[in-house]
Amino acid sequence: METNPVMLTLKLLRADMSTGAVSSAENEVNLVYTSEYQEGDSIVLEASESGRFLMFQADDALGSALVYVKGDSAWYTIPFGEKRICYSPKPFSGNRHLISVRVATDEEINSYRNLALNVMDQQSNTFYFPHAHANVETREESVFAARNVIDGVKESRSHGEWPYQSWGINQRADAEITIEFGREVSIDKVTIYLRADFPHDNWWKQVTLRFSDNETMVCDLIKTGAGQTITFEKRTVEWIRLEQLIKSDEPSPFPALTQFEVYGTEA
Repeated sequence: METNPVMLTLKLLRADMSTGAVSSAENEVNLVYTSEYQEGDSIVLEASESGRFLMFQADDALGSALVYVKGDSAWYTIPFGEKRICYSPKPFSGNRHLISVRVATDEEINSYRNLALNVMDQQSNTFYFPHAHANVETREESVFAARNVIDGVKESRSHGEWPYQSWGINQRADAEITIEFGREVSIDKVTIYLRADFPHDNWWKQVTLRFSDNETMVCDLIKTGAGQTITFEKRTVEWIRLEQLIKSDEPSPFPALTQFEVYGTEA
């Protein structure tokens, strides 16, 4: 653990901005909230220093994520209604919730890992990274949102509600999806999981990787829901984009992406 203490605060804010619960501590803090969530509730994370790597868990059933918080605060909106169905039924349910955050260890930060993984990402997230966004999401539904490709769920044999959430492109020929890291990272490998609800789905036989230095790499894919790994010379980037998605000649108009992994280390 880093030697300089960081004061961390977790708050549960209601829709009217009143505080439902709050907890603060140095380097690691837990917040227990003993009421059912109401629509409009948000979790607010505050840190005494900006630009920190934190292990953040919005719900004990969701799991934690290693995130880079650029500023000194971050918001996580409790999902309701249609926004809820891309998650397992277990998180955010009932009247007893454990929220936690701690300063990440040097070993966690500096390890070779999937730098894109972030189960805490949301469509509206602008506070912490990695973050996935796209120029199209089918009908703007949560089960077809860009954030689904970095949530760690690799089940690809259907589409719709969890665990079959994916990134859907609404048949857009110019669809593209970007993973932003919020800082420079060093990467040398990606693994792509196409959605494989065949014959409902089509699939991309060729895609292009674009890096933040504007260099590109054309990659051929095959018809499978298993991970397809593409390696390249190590490069330093702030983001990576999947673009120029060329679907196969099969009749279905519905290619989609289940997971997009990006492997490397901090730059």
